[in-house]
Amino acid sequence: MTEQAGKKKTLRVLSLIALVAIVGALLWGGKLGGGKLVTMFKGATGAGAQTSESGERKVLYWYDAMNPQHHYDKPGKAPDGMDLVPKYAEEAASSAAPLTPGERKILYWYDPMHPAYKSDKPGIAPDCGMELVPKYADEGSASLPPGTVTISSDKQQMMGVRTATVERKPLSRELRTTAQIVADETKTSHVHVKVSGYVHQVYVDFVGQQVKEGQPLFTLYSPDLLSTQQEYLIAKRGEQTLGGAPYNEVSEGARSLLKSARERLRLWDITDEQIKKLDETGKAEEMITFYSPVSGFVTDRKALPHMAVTPETELYTLADYSTVWANADIYEYELPYVRMGQRVKLSLSYDPGKSYSGRISFIYPTVDPQTRTAKARIEIANPNLELKPGMFADAAIKVEYGTKIIVPQEAVLNSGRRQTVFVVHEGGAFEPRTITVGPIVSGNVVVLSGLKEGEKIVTSGNFLIDSESRLKSALPQQANNGPAGDPGERDGSIGKSHD
Repeated sequence: MTEQAGKKKTLRVLSLIALVAIVGALLWGGKLGGGKLVTMFKGATGAGAQTSESGERKVLYWYDAMNPQHHYDKPGKAPDGMDLVPKYAEEAASSAAPLTPGERKILYWYDPMHPAYKSDKPGIAPDCGMELVPKYADEGSASLPPGTVTISSDKQQMMGVRTATVERKPLSRELRTTAQIVADETKTSHVHVKVSGYVHQVYVDFVGQQVKEGQPLFTLYSPDLLSTQQEYLIAKRGEQTLGGAPYNEVSEGARSLLKSARERLRLWDITDEQIKKLDETGKAEEMITFYSPVSGFVTDRKALPHMAVTPETELYTLADYSTVWANADIYEYELPYVRMGQRVKLSLSYDPGKSYSGRISFIYPTVDPQTRTAKARIEIANPNLELKPGMFADAAIKVEYGTKIIVPQEAVLNSGRRQTVFVVHEGGAFEPRTITVGPIVSGNVVVLSGLKEGEKIVTSGNFLIDSESRLKSALPQQANNGPAGDPGERDGSIGKSHD
């Protein structure tokens, strides 16, 4: 047993010496044979610096395709299970190659959702999975206002960017509303008698009847009028008898009494013709006829036969419709554009081929709390009596704004607190500019300040440009101060949405 154990031990030592000799010979032979074995050996030990003495591509490192910022010094599997991708030396060299003429210089790439994340090469954002966006050197030009963005022509076409030129031209519009025809209140008359009496005969006996000035209305029996007529006749005979008296006091007294009686008859609405007839006949009339003081239509009638009347009794109401009013409803936000003297055109819905012209004569000082409208009175001549009180009409009021700078309404981004347009500069630069706006007229906005005639602005695609501009404005803040607040609030004034 002892000899056998010694023989086995001797064989093991000899085998080990032979193995060492073979390995040494292989190593020495590989070195003398061009270094292939050394290269393989080094590659197997994993330094990650695979050289290219025989023309092979040099690998700088391996990276995760889904998270390119994660680098590894040897091939393998990424945490998400994907194979690591090699980064070759010539790729890094090409990325740092000189720019060709007209090519924009890229400073870095950033995550569009989290601009604080930057990378020195393109790839995928680690958080949202979106492609990194390049930051160009010319975007930071100090000659352009803050928030200005530069967008290539290809990207503009993809965004659907359209532009228009700022214009200055005369501006007007028609403010359309409804109006109701009413009687002219200045041409409405009320008929009373100035003495007490009794109505005897009525000539105008229904509402709506048209009367002319001087047309008989009714007859009245009045004891006061009868006695005054008799006094007048007595004064007239006295003046005839005593008017030639040698004493001035007597003759003047007779003439004064006659004049006083005649004046009392006139004040009681006895006409000169009736007084003349009294002079001619010398007989007092028991029934005195009263005549219409104006032309118009009877809108109210209370005179009835054998009715006792006093000066307080209103017997007729007469309205002259040769001129009518149209009360137009004006919304309170339109009141600044309506003024007295403005010309208005009216038309009837059932007679569209004809129109009537008038002017605003008064604007009522109150607003209806239910409809939020004020009344504007339009005075219209109505010689043919075609317009009747109670009718509804369509009113068109022409509003003149003068010569103004205007832009299309869709070009203005309205945050509620300020209004912004994007001004186009050379080289695809877009500048956000705050403007002061006036009224909106036929799809155009009046610009009070902030733009000049001839400037070019964006009319379509401005929402996408606004997003780019806000993102660019947020980049310095997020890089220096960490995540910013609401990116929609540029300079603390732009709201989260645009109208």
